[in-house]
Amino acid sequence: MKRILSLTILFTLTLFSAAFAQERIPAKGFAVFSGDGQFKPYEFSRHAVGDNDIEIEILYASICHSDLHHVRQDWDKEKFPMVPGHEIAGRVASIGKNVTKFKVGDYAGVGCLVNSCGHCEYCKANLEQYCKEGVYTYHSIDQFHNNEITQGGYSNVITLSENYAIKIPANADMKRVAPLLCAGITTYSPIRYAGVKKGDKVGVAGYGGLGHMAVQYLVKIGADVTVFDITEDKRADAKRMGAVKYVNVNNPEDLKGLDNTLTFIISTIPAKYDPLMYVKMLKIDGQMVIVGLPPTASSPTITTNSLVFQGRKKIYGSQIGGIAETQEMLDYSIDNNIYPEVEIIKADGAAITDAYQKVLDGKVKFRYVIDMSTLK
Repeated sequence: MKRILSLTILFTLTLFSAAFAQERIPAKGFAVFSGDGQFKPYEFSRHAVGDNDIEIEILYASICHSDLHHVRQDWDKEKFPMVPGHEIAGRVASIGKNVTKFKVGDYAGVGCLVNSCGHCEYCKANLEQYCKEGVYTYHSIDQFHNNEITQGGYSNVITLSENYAIKIPANADMKRVAPLLCAGITTYSPIRYAGVKKGDKVGVAGYGGLGHMAVQYLVKIGADVTVFDITEDKRADAKRMGAVKYVNVNNPEDLKGLDNTLTFIISTIPAKYDPLMYVKMLKIDGQMVIVGLPPTASSPTITTNSLVFQGRKKIYGSQIGGIAETQEMLDYSIDNNIYPEVEIIKADGAAITDAYQKVLDGKVKFRYVIDMSTLK
């Protein structure tokens, strides 16, 4: 009898352990294991689908310049292995019992943020991106799930609360949606905040993944857009997208006559540059918003004394956008056919590694998107 009871208990514990183990979602993707930037296959697991969570089958994940900064440890020391990716578009594979925002089969997106405290002044103001307890999509300590380290979108699946997922309309161009979840909202949010209107003369500094989204939003509003970059390679693209002027900042002739001419400038530049050069281009009460994040070692500086004599001009930073505003941006973008220009690559370690190098060398126009359906 004791033997039967022991076997019964052992069998029950085995079943319980197996059920517990199955709660976590197996995942596979591509990670870097050091700062060398070499991507290799990686298997790991996601937290279980809770009552308020959804599981997303990732269809596309795009490469943001900030991914490079993390991998290269440009901002700080990093923990490895790391699966980057915070521009994610996919299909809902399963939902928790309390989920109302999504149903299985819906398209859903994930940006830079997967959780926050929900009760601080920022969260209450729908500015969750500034929450001090916010959890980022990768390389972040997830205090809401046993302090596990989050992993990003260069993978086949992700789980998160429905409150931090973005609904993607069924008519969206899925190959081009993913970059909107970072590049789109990062530029859309400050343009809306600044109150840019039709006829305003504005500037976009840096014409890459973020910059070409900013141009599209500003042109749609009806602003007169001047694009600033360091090469001639993108002059024709800027004109094609509706910019009225293109300035190669390495050409002194292009820079003549620009001081005190613009009401708004958005800087998306991810490298060292001179911010004061752009501040001088602003009119009285003009605004310059900074969204680009160069490496810490080469971060631009500007003296407080120089600002005093610039004629009441405003300089501030902006970080992505809240969840509600991100949904607004996505709906607006799709309704107005505003998408990033992308190059699709296979879900392959060598292909991702090569794409990183091309982004670093400035040889991409304008966003690489990984087709995760090609993952083997």
